[in-house]
Amino acid sequence: MNRARRLLTRPWILAVLVTGLVAVAAGLYWFQPWQLVVDETVQEAPPAAAPPSPSVPSPSGPSSPSAVAAPAELASGRLISHEHHTTGTVRILRAADGSLVLRLEDLATSSGPDVHVWLTDAPVKPGKDGWDVFDDGKHLDAGELKGNKGNQNYPLPAGTDLTGYTSVSIWCERFSVSFGAAELARQPRP
Repeated sequence: MNRARRLLTRPWILAVLVTGLVAVAAGLYWFQPWQLVVDETVQEAPPAAAPPSPSVPSPSGPSSPSAVAAPAELASGRLISHEHHTTGTVRILRAADGSLVLRLEDLATSSGPDVHVWLTDAPVKPGKDGWDVFDDGKHLDAGELKGNKGNQNYPLPAGTDLTGYTSVSIWCERFSVSFGAAELARQPRP
């Protein structure tokens, strides 16, 4: 017991212990390993749809309040895995009020620190080649990932011009790596 007490009173041993504790705390904060086993499911309904115009009859009548049209789909794509196994669908929708919404459907990916949803101009490349390309060019941060599973809506800023954006990435800002991404296919205009 005395020997242990004598060791702890030596300045260099105490410095090593304190440095070790600080390193462990910093590592836990930076990597957040518990995120690997935590799932957060978010289930949001699609954005509000526009009621049909009175000139277009619906099955329940031209002015029925129960008849609504789906939001217009402008682009969509399927997520592929990058750093973490990732699946689901991405859709860009125009809501009833004209606003744009990036929607993730049936999302399944890993949790992680500082994970965001990015609309980007980068090509989607499979495997390791696609892990770090999304911060090289133009990107729009739609917000922090709400949950690593489920259906989620991310409103895009007013006036967002979709021209030039070709993909969506589930992007970990802390480690500058894509968890998964989807190439967007534009829908033909009616």
